[in-house]
Amino acid sequence: MPETEYILLIVGMGLVTYIPRCLPLFLLAQRNLPRWFIDWLDMIPVSILSALVFSEIFLAGCPRHLDLLQTKSLVAIPTFLIAIKTRSLGGTVISGMILFWLAERIS
Repeated sequence: MPETEYILLIVGMGLVTYIPRCLPLFLLAQRNLPRWFIDWLDMIPVSILSALVFSEIFLAGCPRHLDLLQTKSLVAIPTFLIAIKTRSLGGTVISGMILFWLAERIS
C-alpha cells in the first residue's frame, strides 16, 4: 500500500471518530434542552459503565453464563463496600488490587 493511501486511511479514521463526537455538540449547543432530556443524558455514562463492569465481573465462559464464585466476583463485593464507606477512588483501587492479589494467592 502506497504511503498516500496510509495517510488517507489515517485521516479517514480520524474523521470517522471526530464527526460523531462533534456533530451533537454543534447541533445542540445553542438549544435549550428539556430538563428530563438532560437528566437522561446524565445517566448514560453510568449505565454504560455498569453494563461493562457487570459483564466483566459476573459473567464467564465462552457461551457467557453467570458465575458468582469466580475470584473477581468475590473480590468485587468487599471492594464495593470499601468504595461506599471511604468514597475514595484511590483507596478503592488500591484495596481492590490488594484483595485481588490476596484472593489469587489463596486460591
